[in-house]
Amino acid sequence: MTAVSRSAEYTFTKPNTDSITLLEGLGVEGDVHQGVTVKHRSRVRRDPRQPNLRQVHLIHSELFDEFRDAGFTVAAGQIGENVTTRGIDLLGLPTGTRLHLGAEAVVEVTGLRNPCVQIDAFQQGLLKQTLDRDEDGNLVRKAGVMSVVLSGGVVRPGDEIRVELPAQPHKPLGPV
Repeated sequence: MTAVSRSAEYTFTKPNTDSITLLEGLGVEGDVHQGVTVKHRSRVRRDPRQPNLRQVHLIHSELFDEFRDAGFTVAAGQIGENVTTRGIDLLGLPTGTRLHLGAEAVVEVTGLRNPCVQIDAFQQGLLKQTLDRDEDGNLVRKAGVMSVVLSGGVVRPGDEIRVELPAQPHKPLGPV
């Protein structure tokens, strides 16, 4: 893990911190998206009783390398993630994968972040960089994965991430 971030307010960018505390069934302590029910404003407007499948947002720092190659500058936390990783193919994980973050915390991957127009408000043209097409023409979302907290604990930059795949058959990630 290269960085951890949180924000108590609805801001697009989340400041990096020395540590975050994950709370079982809730998300990141002190983060605006913490809760049992959905906290993302667009989803709250549709149905505030929906379960919060987006408690912790993880993104791979390799995406920031792609951004840099395309002429953009993006640092950890700047597009709203709580945990920034390196060396893990987050987008290739199946639904239900458990990620052991540090010594105690465990999150379960629920799906892909569906990138929104706020990304272009941050840097014009960046939204296009978070989307791609596969060889069959299907839309590929590259803005990280969302998860729920199964076991709480303190998470810090430099902590190890251990991947625990679910039982077969694996279900590919979809947007949540």
